[in-house]
Amino acid sequence: MTDPARSFWVRWRVAAGYPLALLALWLARPSWKSILIGGAIAAAGLLFRGAAAGIVRKGRELATSGPYAWTRNPLYFGSAVLAGGFGVAAMSWIVAALMAAYFAVFYPAVIRREEADLRARFGEQFDAYAARVPAFFPWPRSQPAGGVEFSRAQYVRNHEYRAAIGTASALGLLALRMWLRSRYGV
Repeated sequence: MTDPARSFWVRWRVAAGYPLALLALWLARPSWKSILIGGAIAAAGLLFRGAAAGIVRKGRELATSGPYAWTRNPLYFGSAVLAGGFGVAAMSWIVAALMAAYFAVFYPAVIRREEADLRARFGEQFDAYAARVPAFFPWPRSQPAGGVEFSRAQYVRNHEYRAAIGTASALGLLALRMWLRSRYGV
């Protein structure tokens, strides 16, 4: 039986992100330096997410190689790094706090829900995997034998390029925000 409270948080995670992004843009006080540093941090998050997206075959098999050998949730960890990069780029402690709160509110429930689904689908295989790989913060270790190799086609099938487009758009909007603020005081 699905926990209704967890379902609520899972459903509203994406919808809540849009008004948060608008508020973050409004509160942002970026500089070129903050955008460059934040963009580099965000790029690291995108690379981590991309490496995971090129391996995971959602719903078909349990991913345990690549970034999945380091953390059970590399897509979410990459998203957290990406959001941290945006917080740095925005150069606002309020934006950083809002993003941290967003992750703290939504992601634990999302992760619990997904892990319950994986446990139901893969049983003992998932339990053995969960016993050796941390849930969120990566712990690099050697790759298990027989892991799935990165596939650019899988990366595209998982629509991961959308994260790169969204990140570039967000950084572009921060640059526009900086320009508008310097030019018109907005």
